[in-house]
Amino acid sequence: MAKTYLWIEDRKGKASYTFWTSFMEQLCPYVIVESKKNNSELVKAVKALQDAENKYIIVFDNSFDNLQIVMEQKYLKKYADEKKNVFLLDIICFEYILLEFKELIEWIYASEDEFLEKRAGMIEARHKLVQALQNDNLDYKEIQEIMKYDKNIEKHNIEQLTARLLFDLTRNTGFEVSKGVLGECWIRSCCEWEKRQEDDICGLDNSKLSVLEKMKRIYAGSSLKTQFPKVGLEVVA
Repeated sequence: MAKTYLWIEDRKGKASYTFWTSFMEQLCPYVIVESKKNNSELVKAVKALQDAENKYIIVFDNSFDNLQIVMEQKYLKKYADEKKNVFLLDIICFEYILLEFKELIEWIYASEDEFLEKRAGMIEARHKLVQALQNDNLDYKEIQEIMKYDKNIEKHNIEQLTARLLFDLTRNTGFEVSKGVLGECWIRSCCEWEKRQEDDICGLDNSKLSVLEKMKRIYAGSSLKTQFPKVGLEVVA
């Protein structure tokens, strides 16, 4: 029987690798996740691929305003188009999947959390960014709320902005996301966070979701719901 592989550019141990392995384990356990270490090696792997029997889904971050990434993506698409069993998953980056997730704010903050007020500017910047990109408005650097959040917005590309904004929103919570760490609350059932303190509460404090239910909601509340069917990925949970 033919196998299905998910090739990603991030190394083992990085937050992206942890996310994809956990996500696939819950919703698409038949998919084998493999790291190609970086985007250049990922492009080389697709170019060199000789296997025509198995299926390969490629996760290459679409940082559309990063010239180097755009050029590499151009070559990647060329090599993928030459093969009938290679499909490109169209996402900006894994951080954007979590940033656009509809229930993000409701999950990471309790209803009376002081962060809702302290991070109000970040929350609004996140709302405006997701709204703009979902409406295919790529001129996000001209949006007032985003410029106010990131004073050096012109120096950053969409992947950098997304990663920083997600980190700032989730830091000091069990959902904290950095390049190297994916908070346990994303990949564990409620509440299995080993470092949890008595005053650590979140929006899921009363619902106590299983990790499977969390992944199902992330899928349903993000662009993965529309992108997976386009590359023939079937959620089995």
